[in-house]
Amino acid sequence: MLTSAALVLFLLQTTASTASDALMDAARTGNVAQIGAALDAGANVDTRGRYDVTPLITAAMNGHVDAVRLLLSRGANVNLQDSFYRARAIDMALTNGHTTVATLLLERGSEGAATALSTGIEKGDLALVRQALKAPIPRPTLQAALASPAVAKQPEMLAALKDALNALPPEPAVAEVAVAPETLARYAGTYRDSASGLTVAVTAAGSSLNLQVQGQPPVPLVARSQTSFGSTLIPNFTASFDNSGGPSSSLTIVQGPANVKLARTEAATPAAAAAASPAPPATPAAPASPVTPAPITAARNWPSFRGDAASGNGDGQGAVTDWDVTSGRNIKWKTAIPGISTASPIVWGNRVFVTTAISKSGDATFRTGQYGDVKPVDDLSEHQWKIYALDRTTGKVLWERTALTGAPKTKRHTKSSQSNSTPVTDGQRVIAAFGAAGVLEAWDVDGKPLWRVDLGLVDSGWFFDASYQWGHASSPIIFRDLVLLQVDQQKGSYLAAWNVATGKQVWKTMRAGEVSTWGTPTLLTSGGRTELITNGTKVRGYDPVTGKELWTLGPNSEITVATPVTGHGLAFVTAGYPPVRPIYAIRPGASGDISLPSGQTSSTAIAWSNATEGTYIPTPIVYGDLLFTLNNNGVVSAYDARTGKSAFRGRVGTGGAFSASLVAADGRLYVSNEDGEVYVVSAAPGLVSIAKNDMKEVIMATPAIANGLIFIRTLGHVYAIGK
Repeated sequence: MLTSAALVLFLLQTTASTASDALMDAARTGNVAQIGAALDAGANVDTRGRYDVTPLITAAMNGHVDAVRLLLSRGANVNLQDSFYRARAIDMALTNGHTTVATLLLERGSEGAATALSTGIEKGDLALVRQALKAPIPRPTLQAALASPAVAKQPEMLAALKDALNALPPEPAVAEVAVAPETLARYAGTYRDSASGLTVAVTAAGSSLNLQVQGQPPVPLVARSQTSFGSTLIPNFTASFDNSGGPSSSLTIVQGPANVKLARTEAATPAAAAAASPAPPATPAAPASPVTPAPITAARNWPSFRGDAASGNGDGQGAVTDWDVTSGRNIKWKTAIPGISTASPIVWGNRVFVTTAISKSGDATFRTGQYGDVKPVDDLSEHQWKIYALDRTTGKVLWERTALTGAPKTKRHTKSSQSNSTPVTDGQRVIAAFGAAGVLEAWDVDGKPLWRVDLGLVDSGWFFDASYQWGHASSPIIFRDLVLLQVDQQKGSYLAAWNVATGKQVWKTMRAGEVSTWGTPTLLTSGGRTELITNGTKVRGYDPVTGKELWTLGPNSEITVATPVTGHGLAFVTAGYPPVRPIYAIRPGASGDISLPSGQTSSTAIAWSNATEGTYIPTPIVYGDLLFTLNNNGVVSAYDARTGKSAFRGRVGTGGAFSASLVAADGRLYVSNEDGEVYVVSAAPGLVSIAKNDMKEVIMATPAIANGLIFIRTLGHVYAIGK
């Protein structure tokens, strides 16, 4: 029984905890009255939420000026950082374009003036630039700002920058230190930060030392001491090497407030330098050596995301390699689908099934490319969620059905739609998940409604702030008489199974601590046991019959998108977002926590692993003896599927972003970028380029290959491609 004093203490702690939660919620929505009430109720103005996010960071990233002003007036620490991105309130405000908030934070003593200056110039915000210039700005930063083309068009901004530069004391001359070539040679090598995956190649040639960050041009280094180097190209930059007499074991890079220490991985051989440099493009094919499609061996269906078991394998289906949408060469048909959807097509027999979401407001906002913006599309107008059945040979709409009409329950990402989940069929029924509508619905293959499950609110989005809604994307799969769906969201993530014939729920397993994810689960069968494998902040295995969790594996990325794949008796899981970017090759039959001890890359449960080369959005593919991964920038990497040994690597295309997953057929990989270019390359060293096919529309969905045809879903159409 609690004593009176203990009871009072308990009530005070409970009240403070409740007030802190209320404060975080109010900061997220910008409700000034509720912020004041929570603070008056005892909430700490700098209370820490998940990842040590403070109310000030939350209010700043959402652009709530009045809320930021109130929190600062009540003593909020303007320079506290979160523990995930290590960002201050001003960093989050600038990232999300809230320059008025950033100006206010600078007025109240925030660090980060140099970043604010750059953003102010970019956005033409004179008030932000002037406020940033009140803080000490290094000469190289001001010089770089003055050289910006954007400044030349803004006389007042140009004058302010010149005044700030002229006000600086004369810069003392810094003599370059002579470093012996043999010492520079010891610094040459490849260095990697295991936490972020950042890779840097350092090369030496005589008395010169160059540093190259992955994907960037090389930077000449200027010696400031025997171990420390600067750069005339990058302001506030220092690269320091460990000098213990042998090859340097570490490299520390400092640029402004950023400080990262990278460990040496290997000497700077040509191969090591290539690993940190942009991968070479695929080798062009000889025009005189056209590749002919392989003969069809046996027609196969493509019943779910990436076909059978998410394999992406279209061997023996007679897939062509080249086509032209302008002339119509090898284009069998083209069918317009209203609305927008990133869901992939599926094929069974003579039917092709696709889903879509149609906004009554007509908002088709969609943004491709490589960017990190988190703000969702705010279109909550009435939508129709539909499924279409197309004739495989003609593209004619055989039937269409409306699953639901109403307002979406959540917003969507700018690279997403309100219909992201690929449907699944067993040849008798077709089942579609519409997370934004909160329904899982089944029809027979002739369009007769069979059953509907109300999923309620499915709220998937940015783990860092629940107000940034991005939409659900995991696709249903069928196992025996069950349809399975992974529903990972901000709160209450779960995995569930329903009877495929009736829609009656068979089991539901909560995924404790799991945040939003977007991958589809995969089945691995071995020795009479089938495991349902899910990607997430923890990789997990389940019994698909009962939903019982069998094993867990970590660490993993905080955002996971790729679907697990199987081959050679292993399950492969990859993820490419911090804090780690792993590839795991998992053996069947595991139980319990199979996470690897520190320093180990394999175990009885893990055939091999790679902690830094996992990829982000596209799902990998096991093809032949190799595991292929596709990075968002078009770099394809191949590994020996059994051992994890790197086989080869190359870049496909000349730029753009890649989100659709790899598919393969007859010794070739089909690689689609978001700009609508489909590259066909050999699935072998050199990644020899066979064809480039421009669909002239955005592609986010993964192609399907079945019975002599390739089916490609763009944002506006479905195409059938073949002889």
